[in-house]
Order: sequence, then C-alpha cells, then structure tokens
Amino acid sequence: MSTSFLRPTWAALIGAMALLNGCASVSNVDLWPFGSDQPAGRSGPPNATEYQCDGNKRFFVRYADNGSTAWVIYPDREVALTKGATGTRYTNGVAVLEVNGAEASLKDGPNINYSGCKMPAKAK
Repeated sequence: MSTSFLRPTWAALIGAMALLNGCASVSNVDLWPFGSDQPAGRSGPPNATEYQCDGNKRFFVRYADNGSTAWVIYPDREVALTKGATGTRYTNGVAVLEVNGAEASLKDGPNINYSGCKMPAKAK
C-alpha cells in the first residue's frame, strides 16, 4: 500500500477529531435565537406545571391531547399517563397521578410516593 494515500487519510481523521472536540465545548450553549418559552425566574421544562410536594420533592406535568394524556417529568425521564374515567386520575398501570385543582399526589412504583403536592404561588 502506498504511503502517499495514508498521509491525507490520517490528516483528514485528525482534522475531523479536532472539529468534533470543538463541538463538545458548545453543547451547553443555547443557540435558539428567539428566547425562551419560560417566564422569567422559573425553572423547569417549558409548558409544564410544577408541583412542590412534602419532603422537598417536586415534579412537573405537561398535558397533551386536550388533557387526555399527562406527561410526568422527572429529572431523569418522562412518563406518559392516560386519563381515567374520573377525569382527575391519570395512570399507565404502574404510576398514578391524582390531580384536584392546584393539588396533586403521585405514586410510581415502590420508591416514588409524593403527597401534599401543590402548585407554587406565582411570583409577582
């Protein structure tokens, strides 16, 4: 095999690696030019309702499909729940979200049991 072929190949490979390494440094930069959908001073996912619960726990809910689906948003994952017949209960067979106005409770398996959950007061 000719070494004249290998030199440009190695140069291209090293150049590509340098470019990819440079991309990693801007991965946490928000490049969306039109601002945020969130109100100022609010953390969490856009278009989601925050619930703060007993024991300093919190979660977010985003409703979809005209309210027939509730996406429960945890720090590490999202879970879709379907509205039950009562209209205040959402479930997927494992997780259960009960919503009563500004109050809610959430049970998801044996480890997640959030009670006394309320929407925080809106900042003025």
